[in-house]
Amino acid sequence: MSTNAPTILIVGGVAGGASAAARARRMHEAARIVIFERDSYVSFANCGLPYYLGGEITDRDELLIAKPSLFKRRFDIEVRTRHEVTGIDRAAREITVKDLDADDSYRMGYDKLILAPGADPLVPPLPGIEAAGVFTLRNLEDTDRIAEAMPDAQRAVVVGGGYVGLETAEQFRRRGLQVALVEMQSQVLPLHDPEMVEPLHRQLEFNGVRLELGNGIASVEEQHGRAVAVVLSDGTRLPADLVLLAIGVRPNVALAEAAGIELGESRGIATDEYMRTNDPDIYAVGDAAEYTYGPTGAKQRVALAGPANRTGRLAGQHAVTGSSRPAPAAWGTSIVRVFGTSSGMTGLSLKAAKAAGYEACATHVIANNHAGYYPGAQAMIVKLVFEEGTGVVLGAQACGGEGVDKRLDVISTVTHFGGTVHDIVQLDLAYAPPFGSAKDPVHMAAFAAQNHLDGLAPVVQPDVDLCPYQVVDVRAAAEVEALPLAECDQIINIPLDKLRDRLDELDRSLPTIVACRSGLRSYVGTRILKQHGFEEVYNLSGATAMREF
Repeated sequence: MSTNAPTILIVGGVAGGASAAARARRMHEAARIVIFERDSYVSFANCGLPYYLGGEITDRDELLIAKPSLFKRRFDIEVRTRHEVTGIDRAAREITVKDLDADDSYRMGYDKLILAPGADPLVPPLPGIEAAGVFTLRNLEDTDRIAEAMPDAQRAVVVGGGYVGLETAEQFRRRGLQVALVEMQSQVLPLHDPEMVEPLHRQLEFNGVRLELGNGIASVEEQHGRAVAVVLSDGTRLPADLVLLAIGVRPNVALAEAAGIELGESRGIATDEYMRTNDPDIYAVGDAAEYTYGPTGAKQRVALAGPANRTGRLAGQHAVTGSSRPAPAAWGTSIVRVFGTSSGMTGLSLKAAKAAGYEACATHVIANNHAGYYPGAQAMIVKLVFEEGTGVVLGAQACGGEGVDKRLDVISTVTHFGGTVHDIVQLDLAYAPPFGSAKDPVHMAAFAAQNHLDGLAPVVQPDVDLCPYQVVDVRAAAEVEALPLAECDQIINIPLDKLRDRLDELDRSLPTIVACRSGLRSYVGTRILKQHGFEEVYNLSGATAMREF
């Protein structure tokens, strides 16, 4: 191949592949760039597919970000859809391509090869899984098949409580279907901490979605070759006219592996800081590739569109120029909307941080998205995960109404730069009553973390066993009656404003937890007790609001 006009071949034409192609052209006008895509479409908005099924996106063509004609006209990039790359000859620097419509194959040489084959939905080998009416949702062809089946369906079963499962369950309900959601784990969004998804559980059930948690799919019952029910591990039978499998994805690495390209520990294609594989002429991006995971520094797959687009851009530049900035770490920042409630995360959950070996802690705050006195304020929970001692931010989760995305993005930015809770405290964020508060929810979470680290008000998590402690509930009596804290003899109700006058009712020598509705009054109560001779006092993070939000 000519170095003056290099040939860049790209396997896969969605997020990573399309970004790589466009960047390569912008960096090298003379290069020959060809995209091979085994499906019928390239550069489509796969994250928008559920919303088209539900009718929120009404025009199917809006899902097509760039058609082959645009690639050719604007970028002089050749797109070959329905062409599957079946082999890589690294010695000859050639690929074998099968034209799926003509049913013939040919070879083509490259100077640089970019692999962006993506991932396929997992389909477990269960009885009846191949029946008509059982679908996955990966591409536009899948979407069209589901859309065609929906008018004749009344009952849908969605298997999988991740983002795709939740989004599709919501959209099926929007279309009037009866919906059951099956998740093998005890919660939806299994990567999140359990208490942070309870609001989603309540929203799903309030909106008519039947939840089957901690219960996996065992088989699909069929009649005359068509699905009529899903049978779960415990024998529960869920009638279904339509079954969607959304239980995860498997990276498409067979092509790379057959060519001797190394895979990493997560079974994604191993890459360096410029997204090169162990063959310097071959790059890998997207769901099939491994990234440096920010919280741990380890290499792993992060199946999200954001990292795919950003690293595709870098790989395209490096392929045609030999240089680019290194790929940034991925933090897994993501968000989902479920019937008006938004939930998202960045970095590590508390359970993941501890599993990774961190001595980690977390604070919870319940606050409004903007000033409470300005009409329309909506509440949210922010959970900030940080390292004991250093205060380095490891991750965050947020759940609530408007503004959840903004808070996650702020914290994600801090984590990208290795920041601490002390850095969050000092952030100068935009404030006006319609937009926020002078003390933003991320500030409040960081204040609580700082108070914990400084020993002013150490926190315990909302799932702590209260029984070994003397517990002081500083809510008003009516609040306690409406939502008791727990069934423990050691709980003493003393409203905060009367606490100083009733200190003699408490034992200063006992380890003590102070609780309220959201953690603010309990923080004040903790400070009062610590300054009146109580030896060991903790603030119950999140308090009772975690159960009523």
